Amino acid sequence: MDKEKENKEEKKENENNINTDKIKEIEGKLNECQKKCEEYLNGWKRERANFLNYKKEEIERIQGLIEYATEELILKMLPVLDNFDIAEKNIPDELKENENVKGILQIKYQLLDFLKNQGIEEIKTVGEKFDPYLHEAVEEVELNDKDHDIIIEEIQKGYKIKGKLLRSAKVKINK
Repeated sequence: MDKEKENKEEKKENENNINTDKIKEIEGKLNECQKKCEEYLNGWKRERANFLNYKKEEIERIQGLIEYATEELILKMLPVLDNFDIAEKNIPDELKENENVKGILQIKYQLLDFLKNQGIEEIKTVGEKFDPYLHEAVEEVELNDKDHDIIIEEIQKGYKIKGKLLRSAKVKINK
């Protein structure tokens, strides 16, 4: 019986050793899986951040293209507005109250409202100090006034879009 008991104990010890070895093997595999899981998760997080950055950059790029296209369209519309200004300045006094003339001028005001809604603003000129960034001096006139570099006449209106120069104003200045 002692042998039987010894065999049983030996068998139990062998089973414990086998179980311990299996546990260690399983723990090793589990650790390996956890490391891979962390590695994959970190890789996914990096790629997600890269994708979000790419998406943000693409949105900014597309907005830049839209702004550029808007600027180009508005630049092409400005000569029409210039012609309205010239026509309005040359309307004889007797026609200023004519309904047809008022209707045509209403188109000009609608165009100005549209441009204003697009962020377009006129550059102030007459009476302002000459600013080479905003104004283009096409003529210098010498007056006896003490104020030099003051704009005395606007030849062509200038415009800014959202604070950025779109077209400089052409002006006459006091030399």
